[in-house]
Amino acid sequence: MAAALALLGRAAALVSGAQRFLRGCGVGGSAEKGLSRGISSDERPKRPLTAYFRFLKENHSAFRQKNPEVTNMELIKKIADAWKELPASQKQVYEESRKTDWQRYKEQLAAYKAQLTPAQAVALKEERRKRLAKRRSFRAKRELTMLGKPKRPRSGFNIFVSENFQESEGISPVAKLKQLFDAWQKLSSSQRQPYLQLAEDDKVRYVNEMKSWEAKMVELGREDLIRSRTQMPKTKTAETAKKAETAKASSHENKAKLKLKKSEE
Repeated sequence: MAAALALLGRAAALVSGAQRFLRGCGVGGSAEKGLSRGISSDERPKRPLTAYFRFLKENHSAFRQKNPEVTNMELIKKIADAWKELPASQKQVYEESRKTDWQRYKEQLAAYKAQLTPAQAVALKEERRKRLAKRRSFRAKRELTMLGKPKRPRSGFNIFVSENFQESEGISPVAKLKQLFDAWQKLSSSQRQPYLQLAEDDKVRYVNEMKSWEAKMVELGREDLIRSRTQMPKTKTAETAKKAETAKASSHENKAKLKLKKSEE
């Protein structure tokens, strides 16, 4: 089981990486602009492709034409298998190209850094740090999804929105959300209670599913994904639970209000 999950993770990484490279070998997302002299991380030289990704880029179209019915995952697996079976002499051709491009990359990178002022260097370093952190966060979330981590419980307001979104008035999603937000605020305590009860039920579902999921992660040797004791939900009295749910609902309302305010601006 652990080996299968690990293989699935590597395959997904290959698909994601292949899609990025085939869109031009650039980094996803737009870089921040506005630095003095117009310098941005978009101008930073791109790291050269590895031997394998060179092979994938050159042969992707041919493999797609021969296998038009397969999914991206299946297509990447076929290309990966072809790479494994490629003679060492042919792989060396791709490796030599990588070495040549790597030397050129180092020269271009040195020239790029030489034109930066100290302030620009600091700003670009921070920009790059944020982008890499965002990428690591995305990969971590993708891995948890693949490992079947239970979805977090919804609040009463979330449930109200999901059940009434389609029928709500408003052309745009933002307009619909505003209408639902106003409607939620006008609900009496008794009208809100069914949604708050569903939220409590969903919380119980989440706690039980997390216990089973974390036990499975221990079996797979992924103790790094287990929550610490301080993160575990504490047992609450009915009164404490009600107060906590009210506070949480209020928090979601405030977040929704802030989002609406920003969209209107």
